[in-house]
Amino acid sequence: MQTRLPRRTICLLGGTGFIGRHVAGRLVALGHDVTVLTRARDRHKDMLVLPTARLLQGDPYSATELVSAMRRADSVVNLIGIANERGRDGRGFHRAHVECTEKALAACRDAGIRRFIQMSALRADPAGSSHYLRSKGVAEEHVRESDLDWTILQPSIVFGREDDFINRFVRLLRRLPVLPLAKANTRLAPVFVGDVAAAVVRSLEEPGASHQTFQLCGPQVYSLREIVRLIGRLAGKERPVLRLSPTLGKIQARLMEFFPGKPFSSDNFLTLSTHNICDSGAPGLTDLGIVPTHLEPEVSRYLRIGTVD
Repeated sequence: MQTRLPRRTICLLGGTGFIGRHVAGRLVALGHDVTVLTRARDRHKDMLVLPTARLLQGDPYSATELVSAMRRADSVVNLIGIANERGRDGRGFHRAHVECTEKALAACRDAGIRRFIQMSALRADPAGSSHYLRSKGVAEEHVRESDLDWTILQPSIVFGREDDFINRFVRLLRRLPVLPLAKANTRLAPVFVGDVAAAVVRSLEEPGASHQTFQLCGPQVYSLREIVRLIGRLAGKERPVLRLSPTLGKIQARLMEFFPGKPFSSDNFLTLSTHNICDSGAPGLTDLGIVPTHLEPEVSRYLRIGTVD
């Protein structure tokens, strides 16, 4: 049974990102105080309109600044994560996922905070197929080994109006007559960003969420090719999808590492070597009292109102 917490203060690490902004908005709407630590406060002044949010300039890699940001908090939510690194050797992933988590856990202990929510990823595993999955898995190990009151959330691909996943394919479909697609048969269970944000809130509200790992998946499983075709239909830009062989997929990934913004990488290719769907019977959204949102009507809605450039 859901029991709403009294007003409290939550420190969000990674709170200016895609998921973080939804989490912050939901917490503020419920009347909680939210401290968002960011290295670029001037770029996110729009978040200051949230009435109980405090945007604090600081470095999440600095132990001193982390403790300072947490001084007024009673809970910490770690949302820091990257989809790609600048290099190719895994050091960027390790720094963002493992080092940041270690520093956040240590800062919680120094600040006397017990409650800790970790945003991880589905199929995170220290022996995973990519630097991304391995670094997320190692970070999870540190969280579980800590003496804090933790919850780990493992979402599949997250979609929403400002996402990078759906919007990237919309842009490609608008520009290309044929879409060459690596790992076209990989199965995914896209989960709505609003449901992920709700899972963070429910994890804070539900005493039974403590020391639990929740896999967050949408209600329907698709292959990557099915998702791309669906996006094309909803955007009015249906294109032939050319499934690439593993060899051609690797070449595509390697070449696209040199494109502006690195839209696809060798590490992304390796991550997609693992199906991204929830385990049968694993605790998930429904256990947190959340009805998963379907992909098609939500994507259709925000494509229809023209939110993609």
